[in-house]
Amino acid sequence: MPHPDARILIADDQPDVLEALRLLLKGEGCRAETVNSPAKVLAALEKDEFDVVLMDLNYARDTTSGQEGLELLARVQALDGAPPVVVMTAWANIELAVEAMRRGARDFIQKPWDNPRLVAIIRNQIELSRALRKGRRLEAENELLRAAGGPTLIAESPAMRPALELIRRVGPSDANVLITGENGTGKGVVARALHAASPRANKPLVVVNMGGLSGGVFESELFGHVKGAFTDAKTDRVGRFELADGGTLFLDEIANIPLNQQAKLLRVLETGEFERVGSSKTRRADVRILSATNADARGEVAAGRFRQDLLFRLNTVEIHLPPLRERREDIPPLAAHFLRQHAGRYRKHAGGFEPAALQLLQENAWPGNVRELDHAVERAVLMTQGGTIKTSDLALGAGRDAVPRIEDMSLEEVERHLIKRTLARCDGNAMKAAEALGLSRSAFYRRLEKHGL
Repeated sequence: MPHPDARILIADDQPDVLEALRLLLKGEGCRAETVNSPAKVLAALEKDEFDVVLMDLNYARDTTSGQEGLELLARVQALDGAPPVVVMTAWANIELAVEAMRRGARDFIQKPWDNPRLVAIIRNQIELSRALRKGRRLEAENELLRAAGGPTLIAESPAMRPALELIRRVGPSDANVLITGENGTGKGVVARALHAASPRANKPLVVVNMGGLSGGVFESELFGHVKGAFTDAKTDRVGRFELADGGTLFLDEIANIPLNQQAKLLRVLETGEFERVGSSKTRRADVRILSATNADARGEVAAGRFRQDLLFRLNTVEIHLPPLRERREDIPPLAAHFLRQHAGRYRKHAGGFEPAALQLLQENAWPGNVRELDHAVERAVLMTQGGTIKTSDLALGAGRDAVPRIEDMSLEEVERHLIKRTLARCDGNAMKAAEALGLSRSAFYRRLEKHGL
């Protein structure tokens, strides 16, 4: 067992069954508590915390319908912070199994049970239970996440503590924040958390991907334009600064702004004033600026590609997010979160990961970081044909260095694979990867977005 102190609640009306299960799980390092009635199950759950409930579906003598167990299952699921439930019965049939799953059971075991299968199911549910519990604890402790509709920021590793502390301290302020870190580390999630914690939370959060803007549309996107300002300006257009008035403007991949446009952005940050393209009318917007980059901003300043005075305006506070490979403790709760999210979205029953699959997730290199993990779990949910995600569902290869056969891949898969490998070789630095691939930064970012990296 991966957690030798795991607590299992076993419920059955037969003393010999209870004892056999207790001894089996004790041999796997678990602490098992046994009860013999639905009332005692509820009492035990009210009193103590368990990782998994293993419960029979029949209790009254001569009853084989499973109705008692199904009613108990529904009551357990209604409890706050209910642990995963595995049901068992000697009168197994597919209809009863489907009904138990519909009411929230994570898995189903037929008596007499197969010891290795039962142990594997319990092991998997312990991992799920721990991940769910950690997620609930983090949400309860983090004020940012208690707000209704707030973003989901899952982080418990030591490497993330400095970032979480800064989010807690500067979120309620109007300070401009620069969020740094590799592609896919969650910079957008942090921006939403900062906005949700601010006095501007009931106003818009407007997002602009600066990496996807060419110099020709920069001013029109940010400041708007009037009809006739240029050939394609058929109507007036409101820019992002006006849309974000009173709220927050998140400028993603800020280091990609062309040098000749940086002075115009600096003016707006200093004065709050701007003009739409083709208009001489000065407008004002009250906007908090959050920005993000995966580049070395100070290195860009030293190289003459980024204005130092603009950087000073942007990073009143800097929050750095470590790559996923440096916060591997967060992989299980993140994977569990994505699993719940995508299982609900696609209406699939996927209750957890096989131990080998979870180990593969933790060992993978993840050049695309949290975003890549999200997409890997989404694909696994779509591919799985059972209730548990297997290594084959993840399609991550035999390990972090596995190389798929090019001839077996589509053109899009080849492009995605090449981008991932180049990002890994460049330690997640998108600008270095773009240069290595001979792409412009805007073209590279469009491909990153296309492939979910």
